[in-house]
Amino acid sequence: MGHAGMAATAVRYLRSVGAPTTTGPVEALPRPRPRLRAVGDDERAPLDAGEFRRVLGNFATGVTVVTAPASEGEPGPAGFACQSFSALSLDPPLVSFMVARTSTTWPRIARAGVFCVNVLGAGQGALCRGFAVSGADKFAGVVYDSAPVSGSPRLAGVPAWIDCTIQAVHTGGDHLIVVGRVDALGATDDGEPLLFHRGKFGGFGKFAT
Repeated sequence: MGHAGMAATAVRYLRSVGAPTTTGPVEALPRPRPRLRAVGDDERAPLDAGEFRRVLGNFATGVTVVTAPASEGEPGPAGFACQSFSALSLDPPLVSFMVARTSTTWPRIARAGVFCVNVLGAGQGALCRGFAVSGADKFAGVVYDSAPVSGSPRLAGVPAWIDCTIQAVHTGGDHLIVVGRVDALGATDDGEPLLFHRGKFGGFGKFAT
């Protein structure tokens, strides 16, 4: 990814979170911006957060670990467990994932400008839990190599991986919607996926605790 591409990605991200951007060649280009409108307190649906999670938990998802290489001055690579991953577009090839705006891992991925989505298999629940914790060395004891384009960690034994460059970042309430352009990908095409449903990991046959 060239310097111009990194600069454009950074400007898109800063604009999306309402942060000021510096003037320069990228900022000087006039670009249309959609009008954003906040939802007023009197317009909010009377939803309980716990009930929201309970009902949405009935939607079973796959499980991934999103990783990125270490940027200059950082002690090591970054990564976090992510359920909200999805294919987005075939032409051009795009994927997306959602991350909490309070995430301490996301700024490191944003600085890298690239990421690799590691799709987990049915026997990798412990690996997922390791990347779901905060404040620990998530890569301790984890075997991985480098994805071919981004250099992001590609975890050993995953059924599939998708190597990406950050294309755009959008706001979505208390989360960010990250769009990635797919640069390389691969799959073993065997084994069952790791699924998450009603707070438990499992496979197609039965769910484990």
